[in-house]
Amino acid sequence: MKRNMSNIDRLIRAIIAVLLVYLYIGGLVTGAFGIILVVLGVILLITSVLGFCPIYALLKFSTRKG
Repeated sequence: MKRNMSNIDRLIRAIIAVLLVYLYIGGLVTGAFGIILVVLGVILLITSVLGFCPIYALLKFSTRKG
């Protein structure tokens, strides 16, 4: 996997991921919608850590310079 995400992109995704998981754990969002947010948060966190976004790859898009 070739990285296709910039550091700013990765940071924003990580912050959003933590926020989404916090909404569920904090009890602000519950039920099926809460679980969907947790799954989305985990996906965002994984792509952030790896620096690779499969959707970017499909669209031949990159936020990374060089």
